[in-house]
Amino acid sequence: MILINLLPHREEKRRLLKQAFFAGLGLSVLAGVVVLALWYAVQLRLIATQQTRNGILNAAIQKLEEEIKDVSSLKAEIDALKSRQRAVEDLQTDRNMPVYLLNELVAQTPEGIYLTSIRQTGQSVTVAGFAQSNERVSEFLRNANTKSLWLEHPELVEIKAAAQTSKDSRDPKRLFDFSLRLNLKRPADVSVAASGASAPGAAASGAQTPKSTAPAVKKS
Repeated sequence: MILINLLPHREEKRRLLKQAFFAGLGLSVLAGVVVLALWYAVQLRLIATQQTRNGILNAAIQKLEEEIKDVSSLKAEIDALKSRQRAVEDLQTDRNMPVYLLNELVAQTPEGIYLTSIRQTGQSVTVAGFAQSNERVSEFLRNANTKSLWLEHPELVEIKAAAQTSKDSRDPKRLFDFSLRLNLKRPADVSVAASGASAPGAAASGAQTPKSTAPAVKKS
């Protein structure tokens, strides 16, 4: 016996395929939503972790900044103390500078020169006086430039002829009025020069204790 299906099977097949398509589409959408939700949750977790790390780093940075401020304040205090120490040392050094100056002038002024004035401004010294000849002044400059550990950079400012009358007015003495400028070294510079000198006499001269305190020097 032959059976003939007279129902619209093609429409039924299309309906089943359509249902399967929509079911698959719904499952795909659901899977995509689940994946997006998982990805969003992971991102939130990573953001929270990074924020926690940032908080720790910010706290450490603030602590370091406070320590840097403390170090800066300590450095400022140390610099201030060093400045005060240098000021005290300079005062103690400058207190003995006139003694060193007078001692060197006594040692380096040749015979035939009379010093009439000595004026010191800081490390600069201006000396004025009378000399029997130009050669005496030249010798004075050479001594200050080469033989003295405390004096340096001698420079002749002025020299001119001057007549000084003796007790016998018929026998005038011809003198030269001169002034020169030189620099007075600090003890630290003298110590370095004395330690670096090859001749033992130079070191002994730098270490000699001055005894002269006269305001003017006279040699004849």
